[in-house]
Amino acid sequence: MEKSKKELLDKAFKLGEKYEKENTGCAQTVIAAIFDTLGIWNEDVFKAASGLADGLGLTGDGACGSLVGASMVISWLYPREKKNFKDMMAPMKAYALVKKLHDQFVEIYGTCRCYDVQKKLMGRTYNLWDQKELNEAFSSGMMEHCSKVVGNAARLAVQIILEDKEKQ
Repeated sequence: MEKSKKELLDKAFKLGEKYEKENTGCAQTVIAAIFDTLGIWNEDVFKAASGLADGLGLTGDGACGSLVGASMVISWLYPREKKNFKDMMAPMKAYALVKKLHDQFVEIYGTCRCYDVQKKLMGRTYNLWDQKELNEAFSSGMMEHCSKVVGNAARLAVQIILEDKEKQ
């Protein structure tokens, strides 16, 4: 029996939240949640997100890794391939869907930058390369906050993907 859209969106959120709490690495955990929800997998996309957590390389100074990872899945599903690399219009579908994801994410968090999401949710940012601040981040509930961000990004991406499939 096919799952309802609501069930899939709930599954995406729950998996994103679970994977972030268990494994960390928001870009990879959101990819795994989206892929597992949709019943697909691409190891290369998953591996390519290895260094993208916490605003790129644990710096906080970039887009939220869950937003980047979710964008990677959309881009993989709506690609411009090497054979049409010169076609500037080929990635327009991916651009449009990723923009929709970005806009919805920003509507929730007011920003897409990792540090700014941290400030909004936890009142400050953390340097995860500093052991003392890493410990403070964990004791402040960062995992709980970030797991919900990953869950939301997974749910948003799955919703965008399903709505696009419904239009086809």
